[in-house]
Amino acid sequence: MEKKELILGIDDAGRGPVIGPMVLAGCLIDKETESEFKEIGITDSKLLYRKKRTRLCKKIKESAIAYHTHSISPAEIDTGMGIGLNLNEVEALAASIIIKELTKKLSSEDKRNLNIIIDCPSVNNGAWHTHVTKYLKTNSFNIRCEHKADRDHIAVAAASIIAKVTRDGEIEKLKKKIELDFGSGYPSDPKTKDFLKKHINEFKDIHLFRESWATFEHAKENFKVRQSKLPDY
Repeated sequence: MEKKELILGIDDAGRGPVIGPMVLAGCLIDKETESEFKEIGITDSKLLYRKKRTRLCKKIKESAIAYHTHSISPAEIDTGMGIGLNLNEVEALAASIIIKELTKKLSSEDKRNLNIIIDCPSVNNGAWHTHVTKYLKTNSFNIRCEHKADRDHIAVAAASIIAKVTRDGEIEKLKKKIELDFGSGYPSDPKTKDFLKKHINEFKDIHLFRESWATFEHAKENFKVRQSKLPDY
């Protein structure tokens, strides 16, 4: 009987924003599904328009053996930074959670035939691989951490689409909750910049902002400067 090769791709969305969560997703497929995904145009989510991402995400979820998402809130990111965990370690912990979740029902043989490919967020592939295996507490998995893995591997591209669509949904929920449009949440977005400038001291009850981010700190300092220049009537 031919061994069935399995691929688990993992990628993130929302690593850099000052507003909203970072989302990691894992997508578990076999080689046959990999070929099908390639035919229908599964690729790095950054290369797809929103409408197509959403449509492909539905197809991925229907066809994959399994998938799992893990959302990391601004509060969790700030807490991690506060106790000395940098973002790479926070993300490595989340990746290990996804691996555990998507492999817990696999047989021993399936685990031996599993290749795990992670889009590496760090400049140092080896160091990040060490972080992931540390949180997994096992070296039994075949794990590869690669730069541009969402471009080079279909399973990782599929995970990138799930992560992006999931984060987009979370962002829309936040906008409805506060009844304001803050744009994409990325520091380079003019709408996000303007929102941060106006609302820097608000929404602490829902921990909207990543307050450990340099972008937030700079905005906070600029707000203090503006306030100090107001006339004292």
